[in-house]
Amino acid sequence: MLDFLQGKVAHIHDKAITIALNGMGFLVHVAQPRTYVQDADVYMYMYLHWNQENGPSLYGFATELERKVFLMIIDCPKIGPSIALTILSQITATEFLEMITAASESGLSNLNGIGSKKAEQLIVELKSKVQKLISNGGLVLEKQQSFVQWQQLSEVLTSLNYSKPEITKATQYVAEKYTGQNYPLDQLIRAALAYLSGKQA
Repeated sequence: MLDFLQGKVAHIHDKAITIALNGMGFLVHVAQPRTYVQDADVYMYMYLHWNQENGPSLYGFATELERKVFLMIIDCPKIGPSIALTILSQITATEFLEMITAASESGLSNLNGIGSKKAEQLIVELKSKVQKLISNGGLVLEKQQSFVQWQQLSEVLTSLNYSKPEITKATQYVAEKYTGQNYPLDQLIRAALAYLSGKQA
Protein backbone atom coordinates (compact mmCIF):
# COMPACT_ATOMS: atom_id res chain seq x y z
CA MET A 1 0.00 0.00 0.00
CA LEU A 2 1.15 3.55 -0.77
CA ASP A 3 1.74 5.20 2.61
CA PHE A 4 3.45 8.49 1.74
CA LEU A 5 5.08 10.53 -1.03
CA GLN A 6 8.08 12.80 -0.66
CA GLY A 7 9.03 15.03 -3.57
CA LYS A 8 8.60 18.52 -5.01
CA VAL A 9 5.43 20.41 -5.92
CA ALA A 10 5.58 20.54 -9.72
CA HIS A 11 2.13 22.01 -10.45
CA ILE A 12 -0.78 23.43 -8.46
CA HIS A 13 -4.29 22.75 -9.78
CA ASP A 14 -7.77 23.78 -8.61
CA LYS A 15 -8.32 20.67 -6.50
CA ALA A 16 -4.98 18.88 -6.66
CA ILE A 17 -1.23 19.23 -6.89
CA THR A 18 1.33 17.33 -8.95
CA ILE A 19 4.24 15.90 -6.99
CA ALA A 20 7.44 15.26 -8.94
CA LEU A 21 9.33 12.19 -7.76
CA ASN A 22 12.05 10.19 -9.56
CA GLY A 23 11.13 11.57 -12.96
CA MET A 24 7.41 10.93 -12.50
CA GLY A 25 4.51 13.27 -11.72
CA PHE A 26 1.83 12.10 -9.28
CA LEU A 27 -1.51 13.93 -9.44
CA VAL A 28 -2.65 14.13 -5.83
CA HIS A 29 -6.05 15.46 -4.71
CA VAL A 30 -5.71 17.68 -1.63
CA ALA A 31 -8.08 19.73 0.50
CA GLN A 32 -6.34 23.10 0.02
CA PRO A 33 -4.06 23.19 -3.04
CA ARG A 34 -3.35 26.92 -2.71
CA THR A 35 -1.53 26.39 0.58
CA TYR A 36 1.29 24.61 -1.30
CA VAL A 37 4.24 26.37 -2.94
CA GLN A 38 5.56 25.61 -6.41
CA ASP A 39 8.93 23.79 -6.41
CA ALA A 40 8.83 23.37 -2.61
CA ASP A 41 9.66 20.05 -0.97
CA VAL A 42 6.61 18.21 0.29
CA TYR A 43 5.92 15.13 2.41
CA MET A 44 2.37 13.79 2.21
CA TYR A 45 0.46 10.94 3.77
CA MET A 46 -1.37 9.13 0.99
CA TYR A 47 -4.56 7.23 0.28
CA LEU A 48 -5.15 5.34 -2.98
CA HIS A 49 -8.85 5.19 -3.88
CA TRP A 50 -10.18 2.87 -6.56
CA ASN A 51 -13.29 3.80 -8.50
CA GLN A 52 -14.83 1.16 -10.76
CA GLU A 53 -15.48 3.67 -13.55
CA ASN A 54 -12.53 6.05 -13.24
CA GLY A 55 -9.83 3.77 -11.85
CA PRO A 56 -7.28 4.87 -9.22
CA SER A 57 -7.05 8.32 -7.63
CA LEU A 58 -4.49 9.59 -5.13
CA TYR A 59 -5.42 11.69 -2.10
CA GLY A 60 -2.79 13.47 -0.03
CA PHE A 61 -2.77 14.79 3.54
CA ALA A 62 -0.44 17.02 5.50
CA THR A 63 -0.91 15.04 8.74
CA GLU A 64 -1.74 11.51 9.81
CA LEU A 65 -4.79 12.85 11.67
CA GLU A 66 -6.16 14.44 8.50
CA ARG A 67 -5.85 11.12 6.66
CA LYS A 68 -7.48 9.27 9.56
CA VAL A 69 -10.45 11.66 9.56
CA PHE A 70 -10.76 11.41 5.76
CA LEU A 71 -10.92 7.61 6.00
CA MET A 72 -13.53 7.81 8.76
CA ILE A 73 -15.72 10.07 6.61
CA ILE A 74 -15.58 7.90 3.48
CA ASP A 75 -16.37 4.85 5.61
CA CYS A 76 -19.90 6.26 5.99
CA PRO A 77 -22.42 4.82 3.51
CA LYS A 78 -22.86 6.86 0.30
CA ILE A 79 -20.23 9.43 1.30
CA GLY A 80 -17.22 9.38 -1.00
CA PRO A 81 -13.81 11.04 -1.25
CA SER A 82 -15.11 14.20 -2.96
CA ILE A 83 -17.43 14.99 -0.03
CA ALA A 84 -14.70 14.16 2.50
CA LEU A 85 -12.29 16.51 0.72
CA THR A 86 -14.97 19.20 0.53
CA ILE A 87 -15.34 19.02 4.32
CA LEU A 88 -11.60 19.17 4.97
CA SER A 89 -11.22 22.11 2.57
CA GLN A 90 -13.43 24.18 4.89
CA ILE A 91 -12.48 23.03 8.40
CA THR A 92 -9.53 21.26 9.97
CA ALA A 93 -9.58 17.60 10.97
CA THR A 94 -9.63 18.64 14.63
CA GLU A 95 -12.59 20.98 14.10
CA PHE A 96 -14.49 18.20 12.32
CA LEU A 97 -13.89 15.79 15.20
CA GLU A 98 -14.99 18.45 17.67
CA MET A 99 -18.26 18.94 15.75
CA ILE A 100 -18.87 15.18 15.70
CA THR A 101 -18.14 14.80 19.41
CA ALA A 102 -20.40 17.75 20.25
CA ALA A 103 -23.11 16.46 17.85
CA SER A 104 -23.13 19.88 16.15
CA GLU A 105 -25.54 19.20 13.31
CA SER A 106 -25.92 22.91 12.61
CA GLY A 107 -22.15 23.39 12.36
CA LEU A 108 -21.75 20.56 9.87
CA SER A 109 -24.82 21.45 7.84
CA ASN A 110 -23.46 24.99 7.38
CA LEU A 111 -20.55 23.60 5.38
CA ASN A 112 -20.84 23.85 1.59
CA GLY A 113 -22.04 20.54 0.13
CA ILE A 114 -23.26 19.19 3.48
CA GLY A 115 -26.97 19.47 4.19
CA SER A 116 -28.81 18.57 7.36
CA LYS A 117 -29.32 14.94 6.30
CA LYS A 118 -25.61 14.32 5.65
CA ALA A 119 -24.70 16.17 8.85
CA GLU A 120 -27.03 13.95 10.86
CA GLN A 121 -25.67 10.84 9.12
CA LEU A 122 -22.06 11.80 9.88
CA ILE A 123 -22.85 12.33 13.56
CA VAL A 124 -24.79 9.07 13.88
CA GLU A 125 -22.14 7.04 12.04
CA LEU A 126 -19.03 8.55 13.59
CA LYS A 127 -19.76 9.80 17.10
CA SER A 128 -19.23 6.49 18.90
CA LYS A 129 -16.17 5.70 16.73
CA VAL A 130 -14.55 9.04 17.56
CA GLN A 131 -15.27 8.68 21.26
CA LYS A 132 -13.86 5.14 21.26
CA LEU A 133 -10.66 6.29 19.54
CA ILE A 134 -10.24 9.10 22.06
CA SER A 135 -10.86 6.92 25.11
CA ASN A 136 -8.44 4.28 23.78
CA GLY A 137 -5.76 6.85 23.06
CA GLY A 138 -6.12 6.30 19.31
CA LEU A 139 -6.47 10.03 18.71
CA VAL A 140 -4.09 12.52 20.23
CA LEU A 141 -5.45 16.01 19.71
CA GLU A 142 -4.56 19.54 20.72
CA LYS A 143 -8.00 19.93 22.28
CA GLN A 144 -7.96 16.49 23.91
CA GLN A 145 -9.43 17.80 27.17
CA SER A 146 -12.37 19.32 25.31
CA PHE A 147 -13.12 16.00 23.59
CA VAL A 148 -12.91 14.10 26.87
CA GLN A 149 -15.36 16.54 28.46
CA TRP A 150 -17.97 15.96 25.75
CA GLN A 151 -17.56 12.23 26.14
CA GLN A 152 -17.93 12.47 29.92
CA LEU A 153 -21.02 14.64 29.53
CA SER A 154 -22.59 12.01 27.29
CA GLU A 155 -21.72 9.25 29.77
CA VAL A 156 -23.26 11.17 32.68
CA LEU A 157 -26.52 11.72 30.78
CA THR A 158 -26.56 8.06 29.77
CA SER A 159 -26.19 7.02 33.42
CA LEU A 160 -29.23 9.19 34.22
CA ASN A 161 -31.25 7.11 31.73
CA TYR A 162 -31.76 9.78 29.09
CA SER A 163 -32.34 8.45 25.59
CA LYS A 164 -29.80 8.80 22.78
CA PRO A 165 -31.90 11.43 20.92
CA GLU A 166 -32.23 13.45 24.15
CA ILE A 167 -28.49 13.22 24.81
CA THR A 168 -27.64 14.25 21.24
CA LYS A 169 -29.94 17.30 21.39
CA ALA A 170 -28.69 18.32 24.86
CA THR A 171 -25.05 17.94 23.85
CA GLN A 172 -25.63 19.96 20.69
CA TYR A 173 -27.38 22.70 22.69
CA VAL A 174 -24.55 22.93 25.22
CA ALA A 175 -21.87 22.83 22.52
CA GLU A 176 -23.45 25.73 20.64
CA LYS A 177 -24.02 27.73 23.83
CA TYR A 178 -20.43 27.37 25.00
CA THR A 179 -18.71 27.27 21.62
CA GLY A 180 -15.08 28.38 21.73
CA GLN A 181 -15.13 28.60 25.52
CA ASN A 182 -13.57 26.35 28.15
CA TYR A 183 -15.97 25.54 30.97
CA PRO A 184 -15.68 22.92 33.74
CA LEU A 185 -17.55 19.66 33.25
CA ASP A 186 -19.97 20.24 36.13
CA GLN A 187 -21.16 23.49 34.51
CA LEU A 188 -21.74 21.71 31.19
CA ILE A 189 -23.69 18.98 32.99
CA ARG A 190 -25.88 21.56 34.75
CA ALA A 191 -26.57 23.30 31.44
CA ALA A 192 -27.52 19.99 29.76
CA LEU A 193 -29.80 19.00 32.66
CA ALA A 194 -31.47 22.42 32.63
CA TYR A 195 -32.09 22.04 28.89
CA LEU A 196 -33.54 18.55 29.31
CA SER A 197 -35.75 19.65 32.23
CA GLY A 198 -37.10 22.45 30.11
CA LYS A 199 -37.82 20.04 27.22
CA GLN A 200 -39.65 17.69 29.57
CA ALA A 201 -41.70 20.36 31.28
